[in-house]
Amino acid sequence: MELQQMRYVIAVAETSSFTRAAKRCLVVQSALSHQIARLEQELGARLFERTSRRVRLTPAGEAFLPAARQCLEAAERAAAEVAAAVGEVRGRLAVGLIPSVTAVDLPGALRDFRRLYPHVRIGLRVGASEDLVEQVEQGAIDVAFLGLPTTTRPRGVAARELVRDRLVAVVAPNHPLAAESTVTLRRISSEVFVDLPAGTAGRAQSDQAFAAAGLDRDVAFEVTTADYIARLVEQDLCVAMLPSAYAPQLAGVVTIEVADAPARVEYVIWSSFGRTPAANAFLDVLDIAVSDRHDSCARRS
Repeated sequence: MELQQMRYVIAVAETSSFTRAAKRCLVVQSALSHQIARLEQELGARLFERTSRRVRLTPAGEAFLPAARQCLEAAERAAAEVAAAVGEVRGRLAVGLIPSVTAVDLPGALRDFRRLYPHVRIGLRVGASEDLVEQVEQGAIDVAFLGLPTTTRPRGVAARELVRDRLVAVVAPNHPLAAESTVTLRRISSEVFVDLPAGTAGRAQSDQAFAAAGLDRDVAFEVTTADYIARLVEQDLCVAMLPSAYAPQLAGVVTIEVADAPARVEYVIWSSFGRTPAANAFLDVLDIAVSDRHDSCARRS
């Protein structure tokens, strides 16, 4: 079993096509097909179902794929560790972030990192805070930036608090509240809201604040991105609550201070163990010192 064969299997699985996989891997299709056939013969099972219309994984292929990815990641990490030992940083860097992160100029940080370490391949993944924590804990993401209510702290990962921010109300320019400089939770509780999906960390900030004030609200719209929240607000379909540092980036809406607004905390998180050389180098660029004290602060008890 060879690493190249695993790369071919992954490429076919991700593209659902031997032709597209061969183009991705920069080989002729016959060579790719031959290597996969050899691997299937060695394993004693077919990895793909092939028809004239589509290619899909068999149950054996579904079982093989995660292990193949792990093998390739281990091989790449081994190469990166060797490079680091001789003074080079190579390999991959996977960075996760929520759309509304403001504490760090991430494009600027990646620019500085790329100048120092041009051989590192960088992947950005946007997601919900709770999902990013899980992916960092599992090793799928190296470093992530997220926002949580003040009542919650990342668990199972190392974490550094970056900034605390308050939420503001966001309304359409022609909304009756648009001329107000300050409102209260009670004042806006009768409005129709748009928010992140129930159960997410971003939604919890507002839910907890209204519940603590003994107030109910109508969340008629649920979306997964802050920019689309603003697009619905701009149409005067609803109002929203978003981080005050992020809201000024949005066009076509008006922001209003909320006297008793909930707060949130932005964190940078990374693995409590087994960091790659690229992850360590990126944390250095962010001027975040990694030590046992920081690593242990967010581990599961």
